[in-house]
Amino acid sequence: MPGIQTLILYFSLFVSLFFEIFLLITYLEVRDEISFERAHTKDTLSHYPSVTILVPSYNEELTVRATVESLLALNYPKDKLHLFLIDDGSRDKTLEVMNEFADNPQVRIFTKQNEGSKFAALNYGLKHVTSDLVGCLDADSFVDPEALMQIVPYFDDATVQAVTPSIKVHEPKSILQHVQKVEYSWGVFLRRMLSSINALYVTPGPFSIFRRSVFKELGDYRHAHHTEDMELALRMQKNRYKIVTALDANVYTVTPDKLGGLVKQRTRWSYGFLNNAIDYRDMYFNRSYGHIGIFVLPIATLSIFTTLYAASNFVIASVKSALKYVRIHNATGWGVPHHLPHFTFDWFYINTSNVAIVSTMTIAISLLLLGIAIKMSDGKLKIGKDIAYYLTLYIFIVPLWLAKALYNTAFRKSISWR
Repeated sequence: MPGIQTLILYFSLFVSLFFEIFLLITYLEVRDEISFERAHTKDTLSHYPSVTILVPSYNEELTVRATVESLLALNYPKDKLHLFLIDDGSRDKTLEVMNEFADNPQVRIFTKQNEGSKFAALNYGLKHVTSDLVGCLDADSFVDPEALMQIVPYFDDATVQAVTPSIKVHEPKSILQHVQKVEYSWGVFLRRMLSSINALYVTPGPFSIFRRSVFKELGDYRHAHHTEDMELALRMQKNRYKIVTALDANVYTVTPDKLGGLVKQRTRWSYGFLNNAIDYRDMYFNRSYGHIGIFVLPIATLSIFTTLYAASNFVIASVKSALKYVRIHNATGWGVPHHLPHFTFDWFYINTSNVAIVSTMTIAISLLLLGIAIKMSDGKLKIGKDIAYYLTLYIFIVPLWLAKALYNTAFRKSISWR
């Protein structure tokens, strides 16, 4: 009878393979729809609703100028686009940089005392919004000139309440940023697939656009464990508000270039997901919420535990192999052998166990989906250092923030925004 570890391994592999096949089938079903959207989205714009973009900033003097300039360069009627620049009690020259735009008729500048979280700055700006649509852009992100023109046509559908963009890494330089570039491509693909089944559970801070009525009817942003963008999306899903993704609405964000900064950011994201999941636990396995309740949220939660289990198994196996190697060479010596071993291939020795077959299938489909994701995000599949860094490093760094987020959640330890 198989032991508990074997059963957990089988279960983890089954969940991973099931989800991957689900994504692959979903992609095959919607790829024609995606092609049509990309070819005709901007052609369907029937009118230009007024739009307000909130730019909350705390100590962003180095990036906020470029952020605002990218918004002012948007291809959209100037009289319909308004920017609210909100200085959230910065201690550097952020407000001074913002004031460079004070004479621009599209721009209004606000300043407030810092309250330790972005949601308060967003709500401060929301009080003054009168436009049809409203969105946010973090002060370390930059929009493509056509981004808004890609998003607005989706609101011609009266059932659509929010539209999320495709977020990409801005000018990656360090190895970690190249790793994140591939990760963000995967995120673009995943959000588009979840959009097609009405199961998006995050409306990312960078340039997600909402009908203003969403905030009138559901209320303002909440603290939400420092992940207000996730909580708002879950609140919308719980109230059956439709969220979609505009695949070609590109937004570029500056990502952490050091491991410490990356782990802190992702710990906040993972911690936020776990705690928002607890707050919205009544949605889990609830048929009335469709795919997001029955399938997506449970799988997303379970993936945290299966990832940690797989990573710990990999580390333990690697340590055991290394110790075995040391023991052998302690007994036989560390000298270079006179004759190199002669390697031969024999089909007889291929591992045909169920675990090996399912593992191979899981890895193969993972690589296939990764290729599809990169091509969808970048327009072409180019095998380069980004993918090499991702495949060799990502598996080792993900457990760092997942374990920390799980620990903080289990022992009710709070985290900071910065």
